[in-house]
Amino acid sequence: MCAMKKYDLLIKNGVVVTTTDMYACDVAVKDGKIAAMELNMDEAEAEKVCDVNGKLVLPGALDVHTHLQMPFGGTVSADSYLSGTRAAACGGVTTIFDYPVQHEGETILGLVNSKKEILEKDACVDYAMHCCITNLNNGEILEEMEQAVAEGITSFKCFLVYKKEGMMVDDATLARLLIRAKELGALINVHAENPDLIDLNVENFLKEGKTSAWYHYLSRPEFVEAEADKRAVHWAKHLDAPVYIVHMADKEGLEACIEAKRQGAEVYVETCPQYLEFTCDVYKREDGRNFVCSPPMKGQESQDALWQAIKAGLIDTVATDHCPFQSYEKDWGKDDFTKIPNGCAGVENLYPYMLDAANAGKISFQQAVALCSTTPAKIFGCDNKGSLVVGKDADIVIYDKEKDFTITLDSMHSDYDHTIWEGKQLHGYPVQTYLRGQLVYDNGEFVGKPGMGQYVKRSPKK
Repeated sequence: MCAMKKYDLLIKNGVVVTTTDMYACDVAVKDGKIAAMELNMDEAEAEKVCDVNGKLVLPGALDVHTHLQMPFGGTVSADSYLSGTRAAACGGVTTIFDYPVQHEGETILGLVNSKKEILEKDACVDYAMHCCITNLNNGEILEEMEQAVAEGITSFKCFLVYKKEGMMVDDATLARLLIRAKELGALINVHAENPDLIDLNVENFLKEGKTSAWYHYLSRPEFVEAEADKRAVHWAKHLDAPVYIVHMADKEGLEACIEAKRQGAEVYVETCPQYLEFTCDVYKREDGRNFVCSPPMKGQESQDALWQAIKAGLIDTVATDHCPFQSYEKDWGKDDFTKIPNGCAGVENLYPYMLDAANAGKISFQQAVALCSTTPAKIFGCDNKGSLVVGKDADIVIYDKEKDFTITLDSMHSDYDHTIWEGKQLHGYPVQTYLRGQLVYDNGEFVGKPGMGQYVKRSPKK
């Protein structure tokens, strides 16, 4: 009769990366948790041994901004909860955050629970949700937020745009939500753009017959985003409430957030890989409609400012705003940019992209881990995620710094039929992903199962 092994898994001879350090260390896993971290651990104590031979051992990434199975623009985003989380696993993302959107009369928990029912069957990685609040239901939502926070839903989103679509909140609603979130230790996430300025620009361009994808950018230029960034930060500062600005893309708005941080305001800033890689010039391309997202990619000055802020530690997180649509849907707007569904793919590319930047010396590996894993886990109360520490979930990514990889549609694991990342060359790539100690991705192949993912109950701010 075989004696029970002390550990389920032992990852040997790797280099562990934290937000501050890189060091040689073995990592042992038991019952889905990190059980020990030491040098030269005994292989005989583990059921399974994986010798990673000097590769980097990283905490799994958290993509805190995805839109899976999302109805939008007359269709539904191309990745289901199954395909989107499968792709996440293959890119080293072990926790995704979804953004279910409330419709009039809908409760927070009713909405979230309807999504959880699907995710329980389909999710290939762990999951959490920010609920998008569009209507206070005569104040009932403000009351319900307390119960939602108790259930581990500790963040809520407000749109300062999409007025015609019935998704926008007015300033009074935003203020009420900021105040209530502060009381409960929750966090308000804000999509900052000015819809009236956008509508004015769109109306003028259509009258002039200016209908190409380039005018998507020109209808939502830097100052249209910046005005709303400043308004959100203004409210947060004066109400002494924390705020999280999603998908920051413009220099002026970024500078306002940085200044607020320096003044002591609790302002968090997220940006996305597409804003770090592409500028508004993509909208002049023949396939420019494929890059249409909101906010759009901006000019070179804004991109430079984003990278500068990342290097200086003034941007908190990088997430994807993953919301892909099929080519034929993007083609609806071939002759009218207003008909292009807004959104691009990215969940499988987040960690590889930022780690490639680290491998090239643009940022450090420690910064990549902070931006994609440790800091988002901390901001959003994921107590068992975001770092390789004894007692936390064994969400582990093995990264080969020497592996060359070219992103192609065929090499991805989503259900979309094109990607804005086609042809992007990366030096270094994840070769394994473990979700709570279980191997879910191995050298190009998804080896997990739908339904492996679990709901992440989050803690409110103290």
